[in-house]
Amino acid sequence: MNKKWGELEGVQPTALRMLKNSIVKDRVAHAYLLEGSKGTGKKEISFLFAKRLFCLNPHKHEPCYECINCKRIDSGNHPDVHFIEPDGLSIKKEQVQYLQAEFTKTGVESNKKLYIINHVDKMTVSASNSLLKFLEEPTDGTYAILLTETIQKLLDTIISRCQVISLRSLTEKQLAEQLMNHNLSRADATLMPYLTNSITEAIELSEDEWFGLARKLVIQLYEVLTTRPQQALLFIHEKWVPHFKEKEQAHIGLNLLMLLYRDVLTLQVEEEPMLIYFYKEDHLKSHALQATQQKIIAKIEVILRAKNKLNSNMNIQLLMEQLVLDLQEG
Repeated sequence: MNKKWGELEGVQPTALRMLKNSIVKDRVAHAYLLEGSKGTGKKEISFLFAKRLFCLNPHKHEPCYECINCKRIDSGNHPDVHFIEPDGLSIKKEQVQYLQAEFTKTGVESNKKLYIINHVDKMTVSASNSLLKFLEEPTDGTYAILLTETIQKLLDTIISRCQVISLRSLTEKQLAEQLMNHNLSRADATLMPYLTNSITEAIELSEDEWFGLARKLVIQLYEVLTTRPQQALLFIHEKWVPHFKEKEQAHIGLNLLMLLYRDVLTLQVEEEPMLIYFYKEDHLKSHALQATQQKIIAKIEVILRAKNKLNSNMNIQLLMEQLVLDLQEG
């Protein structure tokens, strides 16, 4: 949570400008609702705003990052900043009641209190009603930041009592640049934005041994399909199925495979193609020259259908057997 204002402003300029204006003009709202897809920086922005709110040595709209308050907020230990997340699958009424009880007390070290509720859309009905009452009766020095990926699940009455700030999803290029800044290899940084929009998830995937082998197996399957297709079924039995055991793992495998065919299509239709598997360019070029665009599009559609079948709980081995047979056609 230790990103600085400039870093976050680079990827979410509109959101940071709105917060900057509210601080500079001394018009900080009682409640903010940050909404946007996973990986757009909602939590980072909320903690940055918390630091500015409690900073002992702020400079204009920005916290100092070095005072005791900034450091304790970074470590989650500030007594007047409360962070709530779902307990299991939902945020329960008791969690909101705990907040209400805490906020009837004066600030431990200041005249301000802040609560941040992550995944606010996962509140139970009773928790939502408790939060609504909390929002309707704000006390001086009390601030709220609500975070959600699905604003449509929130009560209109909750939304209407907050200043809504919408966060845009990062482009593949922006996310790749961020990942390179986190010391991911070019190969990882180029691939990850097509699997997740979350920097944290991307870093975790890149460090996962299972994923490293998964990517190698997908490339091997692609090479088998394009050079010696008669061995594809054997490869599925001996290599693929033992590694991609779970449904989520199989989804990752299919996504990785689809991206290879996407690269082939990119080579066919773009003058200056930006490849995901740039380190396999020679093989991909050879395939692009041998196959028509229609055939590559058909193969991508076959993989998409396989992904849909996976969602309906089809047996992974049977699904993959049928997939490689379909990919061999034509």
